Amino acid sequence: MGLFGKILEKLSVGKKAQAAAAPIRPTMQVGATLNAPPSAPPKPAAPVAVPVVDVVAQLEAKAAANPQKLNWKVSIVDLLKLLDLDSSLAARKELAVELGCPAEKMKDSAQMNMWLHKTVLQKLADNGGNIPADLLD
Repeated sequence: MGLFGKILEKLSVGKKAQAAAAPIRPTMQVGATLNAPPSAPPKPAAPVAVPVVDVVAQLEAKAAANPQKLNWKVSIVDLLKLLDLDSSLAARKELAVELGCPAEKMKDSAQMNMWLHKTVLQKLADNGGNIPADLLD
């Protein structure tokens, strides 16, 4: 399990989105010709409801109970610390690679951290976490 999976697990947020799943590709039926009209596409699977998890309340409670003043709303390091996860530069680089951080941002740790923080919050929201809109901008 990657670091993002551990973040989801710590916050009890729903399963990771299946974005990495292989896209459905149309197939040709045996005996079909290239000029024949394609058969009707298969019906898409019914969407599965993702339960909403109060991530904000969980993180605020953890921050209040923590003796350090950690600001998870602006710092990926503080967010990882609140979740008792490795917040080292190496761990953050691994998370950035896992989430697809652009190469130019990987060269500058400050830019990588800002990208990473915003991306983690967005992915938490995508997986059913209630992240306020002002933190996703």
